[in-house]
Amino acid sequence: MNSRAEQELKAFICSIEPADKAAVEQAKRRQAALAKPIGSLGKLESIAVKLAGITGRIDNTISVCRVLVFSADNGVVDEGVAITPRSVTLAQSINMTRHITGMSSIAAYFGDSVRVFDVGIDTEGEFEGVVARRIRRGTANIRRGPAMTREEALRAIFVGIEAVEQAKADGVDIVGVGEMGIGNTTTSAAVLACLLGAPASAVAGRGGGLTDAAFENKIRVIDDALKLNSPDPEDAIDVVSKVGGLDIAAMAGAFLACAKYRIPAVVDGFISIVAALIALHLAPSVREYIFLSHYSAEKGYRLAAEAFGEEPYLLLDMRLGEGSGCPIAFRVIQAACAAMNGMATFEQAHIDDGYLDELRRKNGDLT
Repeated sequence: MNSRAEQELKAFICSIEPADKAAVEQAKRRQAALAKPIGSLGKLESIAVKLAGITGRIDNTISVCRVLVFSADNGVVDEGVAITPRSVTLAQSINMTRHITGMSSIAAYFGDSVRVFDVGIDTEGEFEGVVARRIRRGTANIRRGPAMTREEALRAIFVGIEAVEQAKADGVDIVGVGEMGIGNTTTSAAVLACLLGAPASAVAGRGGGLTDAAFENKIRVIDDALKLNSPDPEDAIDVVSKVGGLDIAAMAGAFLACAKYRIPAVVDGFISIVAALIALHLAPSVREYIFLSHYSAEKGYRLAAEAFGEEPYLLLDMRLGEGSGCPIAFRVIQAACAAMNGMATFEQAHIDDGYLDELRRKNGDLT
């Protein structure tokens, strides 16, 4: 029998509705009427149309932006899959609240808020500025057994849901989803390999930087973990509980909640998109509420993006994590809103757009 938490999550997922198709069509018609060559604003046009489906309006404003960061340690670091010491998870989680990390310094420059959640840092006590939601002190070593119990994974998902509910209450217009956790490129690769039915060698990258020997070991560790734990690719919660991380589970919860509350959500990089895939497996409508920020340099990112069915907007050779792509993507999405709201139509600009009729017929936009 399903636990109470599982029943609550199922009910929450069932309440997620698809995007507003009427608003999408209205936004497309406005884009076609704006005084510009057809499709000339490229992805800015599709962003504005997608936003309309999320909010039900074609005139959207993105003013209040927030990056949510979920921090947790991963027992698999005991296998030598990361060069960075475990202690950095806690140190950088605290530093984000001081706005002195890569992501948080960019966010602070633009006036975006940052909220850091301790979902599973391997430490004692609580820390000023970090939201205390620790479920356990890091996950177990996935090469030796499951990362966590199913109930712990469910609890982590609800941490992400709660974080978005608070953002909604605070009047946030858009949410970016990031993480902090040494070893989480390994857990993310394990989750992705299971979901795609791919070997670790096809999805695993070098994370923060590994020697050839250490990288080969990382691939073996992931393959061993998948063989030992046998996660069910048809059950996303089983996958994240057996070979994932508390951070990934919480991020998946955040993506689910953004879809539920019709708040645009931005994926950061590799770990973030794997969490988005978990959410997508749980609720297919999630895809309509999510924007991908940048192409991560991690090997498995492109495969994950293809599985998600979306393309990111930025090519910056970034692989920092933390949610660092989110505040940059916020600016792109704001630009899409500015063009959608501020541009004149052909009629308003006193331009005869008859010269576009043939192109519109070819595109099916004119009958």
